[in-house]
Amino acid sequence: MRRLRCSWSSLKPLIIIITPLALLPLPLVIRKKEAECAYILILMAVYWMTEVLPLSVTALLPALLFPLFGIMKSSQVASVYFKDFHLLLLGVICLATSIEKWGLHQRIALRLVTGFGVNPGMLMLGFMVGCAFLSMWLSNTSTVAMVMPIVEAVIQQVLNASEEASKDHKGALNGISNLALQLEGKLAPPPYNGKYRTHEDHMMCKGLSLCIAYSSSIGGLTTLSGTSTNLIFAEYIYQYYPDCTVINFGNWFVLCLPICIIMLILSWIFLHWMYLGSNFRASLCSRQRSEKEKHTARVLRDQYNSLGPISWQEIITMIIFILMAILWFTRNPGFMPGWSALFPDYPGYATDATVALLLGFTFFIIPAHKPNAEHYEALITWKDFQACMPWEISLLVGGGFALAEGTKISGLSTWVAELLTPLGSLPPLATVTIACLIVTSITEVASNAATTTIFLPILAPLAEAIGVNPLYMLIPTALCVSFSFLLPVSNPPNAIVFTYGHLTSMDMVKAGLGLNVIGVLTVLLALTTWGTPLLNLDTYPDWAPVVNGTGV
Repeated sequence: MRRLRCSWSSLKPLIIIITPLALLPLPLVIRKKEAECAYILILMAVYWMTEVLPLSVTALLPALLFPLFGIMKSSQVASVYFKDFHLLLLGVICLATSIEKWGLHQRIALRLVTGFGVNPGMLMLGFMVGCAFLSMWLSNTSTVAMVMPIVEAVIQQVLNASEEASKDHKGALNGISNLALQLEGKLAPPPYNGKYRTHEDHMMCKGLSLCIAYSSSIGGLTTLSGTSTNLIFAEYIYQYYPDCTVINFGNWFVLCLPICIIMLILSWIFLHWMYLGSNFRASLCSRQRSEKEKHTARVLRDQYNSLGPISWQEIITMIIFILMAILWFTRNPGFMPGWSALFPDYPGYATDATVALLLGFTFFIIPAHKPNAEHYEALITWKDFQACMPWEISLLVGGGFALAEGTKISGLSTWVAELLTPLGSLPPLATVTIACLIVTSITEVASNAATTTIFLPILAPLAEAIGVNPLYMLIPTALCVSFSFLLPVSNPPNAIVFTYGHLTSMDMVKAGLGLNVIGVLTVLLALTTWGTPLLNLDTYPDWAPVVNGTGV
């Protein structure tokens, strides 16, 4: 392993240097803006997929290369890097910072888990629901980093309980030499391996670890702020289809909450079958607790009691959290006038970012403790905020917006769309399915955000060229980009659970293949059922450029 790391480290400088040189004939031979923009796009795609440079550094290449190739002025590129997305992200991170600082996430997670039960199957389901709920509002990485230590504590208690039960059983049988009893398995078996008493214990640890990684990615689908790819998609729609009003917090939640619920249920069934067996009745209907389950319930109860009574800071954070969600839902729900209708002279001026910033400011104003003349501390400080703010994602998304703008101005997106027009002879659902499978495969080896920024400028013009509602093409692919379940390096949540040592790469590949199939099929189900009437996906919208008269 060390040799592989050393060899990869030595290859990185070669890839950085050789890639632009190998691609150089493209702009030199084909002296067109499309070829020059394609050169930059392919270069960034290689760097993003191999991560030979930090993702945020690669995202700065448009600012460097677009002016040099005469595609966009430097001032134009700079203005594209900061969008409404960044303001929304700032407000959301203020909320996430306060939740993490005052431990509200632990209280929510433990309350949800203990509400489901403590046998292994219900424990897995409880952690999945808790993790999915938290990742709706926090980043997937933060959610896993917070919840996994709780899971590990539970795992250790279960393993200790198994060992104690085995010792008690040995003591009870001490002095018995009846061979028939031994043949019937009455004596405790030898350890399965050095870390786990039995194969069942090891399988339970694998299932609990994987359910945390996967449910955090699934839960992030539900809200526009739940994951960076959702925000990138929404900002792309706002930027290139400014008259499109159907993409808002409420519509997205109504579309994706059923997807999340279906995926969680099917994922739980699949992981339960893989790691706990097919006896679902024992998990759902069992009323008698084993010794392991009693120990598990005790450690969860002790962890919750250690939090103490709910604090003033947690109450205020919860109130702002709920208020932010309500204001997001009611800004422009679609089926009724929202509070944005109170400003008829300024339609479209207030966005979800306005709400996030308004309530984000309050965290810096509301005192964390009773104010006194000597010391004043707000709920969060700028230092707290800086520690949680994902600056890398901000630059990465800005680079994606710049790349999208460059492909549009240079004509590259139109050229690619014309090249892919033969796909229009296929049924639209088949075209969408192919796009979903492609992005689901690529996102396993490339950053989710990078994959989104590469494919959105290609698929939107393709949808226009074949006369399909752009949302019919973009929404499924934007969701499938989050299905990076296969490898430990596919996304940070996978890497975090992998470091705890319960899993192998092959474990994640086997389970991830099943989750990918579940995810893609669920998204296609949503697209063809409740998603179509909700967002009018079966008609070509008047807010999109008219290329031809065909529709879905």
